[in-house]
Amino acid sequence: MKTPKRLEPLVEDGLIDEVLRPLMSGKEAAVYVVRCGPELRCAKVYKEANKRSFRQAAEYQEGRKVRNSRDARAMARGSKHGRKEQEEAWQNAEVAALYRLDSAGVRVPKPYDFLDGVLLMEMVAGADGDAAPRLNDVALTPEQAREYHAFMIRQVVLMLCAGLVHGDLSEFNVLLGPDGPVVIDLPQAVDAAGNNHAFRMLERDVANMNAYFGHFAPELLRCKHAKEMWALYEAGELTPASELTGEFEEPEEEADVDAVMREINAALADEARRRAALEAEDAPPQREEPPPPWLQG
Repeated sequence: MKTPKRLEPLVEDGLIDEVLRPLMSGKEAAVYVVRCGPELRCAKVYKEANKRSFRQAAEYQEGRKVRNSRDARAMARGSKHGRKEQEEAWQNAEVAALYRLDSAGVRVPKPYDFLDGVLLMEMVAGADGDAAPRLNDVALTPEQAREYHAFMIRQVVLMLCAGLVHGDLSEFNVLLGPDGPVVIDLPQAVDAAGNNHAFRMLERDVANMNAYFGHFAPELLRCKHAKEMWALYEAGELTPASELTGEFEEPEEEADVDAVMREINAALADEARRRAALEAEDAPPQREEPPPPWLQG
C-alpha cells in the first residue's frame, strides 16, 4: 500500500521497511501493520487533537509531570505552544507507560521506538499468525472466563504495583493472543499516587473486567478486587505476589455526615453559652442608674 505521510520519516530512517496494511482506526490513533526486517510490527499513528474523539479530560492529566514551569503555564493558558506541549505529553504518556509496564512484567505490546507522533511496537498475533482479536470479539467457556479474569486481575495488580492505573480498561482494550490476554491502549494511564481520581478509575477498570467475564461465569460479578487491592496499596502492602480473595469487608454503617455536623454545631453552641456564662460571672457588678429628676423626692 502507499506509505501514509506520517510514516514516511520512519521509512526514510530505516525503522520501517514496508507498510503492509491498515489494522484499525480508533478514537485516538490509527494503527498499521508494518515490516521491520523479518518481523511484523505495529505502527500507531496518533491523531491530531482536533481529529480525535477521545477528550483529554483534566482527570486524566492530573498528576502528570510537565517538563518546566513555562510549559505548564502555556498549557494552562491554552496557547499554541501549550496545546503542542499538551499533545506531546498525551502521546508520551502511553510510550512511558508501555516501557514502565513492560519492565514490571505486565503483558503489554513491547515498545520499540517513538518518532514524530508514531509509536512502533510489537504486533500481537493470534493463533493464525494474523493480528490477535480483541476480547469483545471472542466467546469464552466459563472455565476460560475464570482463567482470563484471574489473569487480568493479576495484570491490574502489577500495574498498580508499578504506580499506574490503566484508566480505560475494558474488553475493547485487551487482545487475546495465543498465550492469553494482552493489555493495549494506554495514553490515558494515570499515576496512582498523584491522581485523586485513581481509585475511581481502578474501580471502573475492574468492574469492566468483572462485567465482561461475568457474562460467561456469573459468579465473577460479585468480586470486589478493586477495593481489596486499593486498601493494600494505600497501606503499602500490595506486592506482585499479593494473594487476593475478591472479597472486601465493607464498613458496617456509613457515616451520617449531617448527624456529625449537627453534633459539632451543638457542641459549639454549648461552648459559646458556657463562655458567655463565665464572662457574665466574671464581669464587675454594674452600678444602678439614679432615678430621673422628676422621680427624685
